[in-house]
Amino acid sequence: MAFTLTTGAPALVIGGPPRVNLMPRAEVERRQRSGLLRRWLWGLVAALAVVVLAVAAAFVLQAAAAVRLVTEQARTTTLLSQIAELQPVSKKLALQDELSGFRSQAMATDLVWSNLVGAVEPALPAGVSLTGFALVPGGAPVGDDPTAELGASGQLTLTSTAPTEIVAVVRSLREVPGIRTVDVWSAQSDEAGFAYTLRITYNQSFYTGAYAAEVTE
Repeated sequence: MAFTLTTGAPALVIGGPPRVNLMPRAEVERRQRSGLLRRWLWGLVAALAVVVLAVAAAFVLQAAAAVRLVTEQARTTTLLSQIAELQPVSKKLALQDELSGFRSQAMATDLVWSNLVGAVEPALPAGVSLTGFALVPGGAPVGDDPTAELGASGQLTLTSTAPTEIVAVVRSLREVPGIRTVDVWSAQSDEAGFAYTLRITYNQSFYTGAYAAEVTE
């Protein structure tokens, strides 16, 4: 029969069945070592599994990257071959642009000479004729206002069978649109009649601008 003594401290059981650990200490230590070894083995297996999974994932990613690389390389090769096929066309277009630019510069002062003569003749009085001219183009256009830039210039030859008030003719010519300046250079007479040489300058409104417009398009 068991008795329990209570004194305010942890209960002390008196008279219970005796308990004795008869397992040898060597066996206890062996079992502890076995448990520790099993835990280490499971840990090692888990670590190896993680490594295998990581390696497999890296291999899959590398294989996908290799496939993408091969695809991009094939695409690049195709594009390079297409560019090589277009090089002759590109060279021709570049040459065409170069020639168009050169023609635009060379023909920037393109004139219809009959327009210069046609601007003078209506302002001449009766009996006075325009019988000759020596004109050269001016500079290339540099601004947006052709009336402000110097165009063609040179000399006009007027003839008449009777004396002519040449100063009045000059004043009349100065009022013609497109003419900048007119001055008397010389006057002479002979048995055939009277001849007057005028110095004249036009503005650039007489330039056709045909080639510049073509390049702009």
